[in-house]
Amino acid sequence: MQRLRLKADGRIVELRDGQEFPLAPEPPSSTVPAITPVAAAVVHRDGATQPGVRDLREPGGRDLGREPGVRDLRRRARLTQLEFAARLGVPVETIRNWEQGKRMPRGPARALLAVIAHAPDTVFAALATEPSPV
Repeated sequence: MQRLRLKADGRIVELRDGQEFPLAPEPPSSTVPAITPVAAAVVHRDGATQPGVRDLREPGGRDLGREPGVRDLRRRARLTQLEFAARLGVPVETIRNWEQGKRMPRGPARALLAVIAHAPDTVFAALATEPSPV
C-alpha cells in the first residue's frame, strides 16, 4: 500500500522508507475526489480511499472531527501556547503545529483534547497532580 501525506503548503508527498518523495502534480480530474487534510493519509495514487475511513468535513466545509479546535480550547482556558503545552506535557511546537493545521492531534492527544473540551478544570487539576511513589 502506498502512503501519501498532504503537506501544509498543499504538496502531496509519498512516504517510503522514512523519507518523503514529492509526487508530480496530476491534472485535475472530475472522477477523482478533492483531497482534504483529513483524507490525505489514506488516498491511494488511483484516487481510491482506504475502506472504513471517511472524510469528516460536511459540505459547508465545517470540520466535524475537531470541535472545538485546539486554539479555541487554549483560549477558553486563558493560557498562552507555552502554558498550554506545559500543562499537557508536549512541546510548544506541537501546539503551534496543531493550531496552524500543519499537524492533527492523534491517538491519546486527541482523546485528551476531547476531555478538555468538556471538563478543562478537572483535566488540568488531574495533570497538575504529581503521582504518588509506589
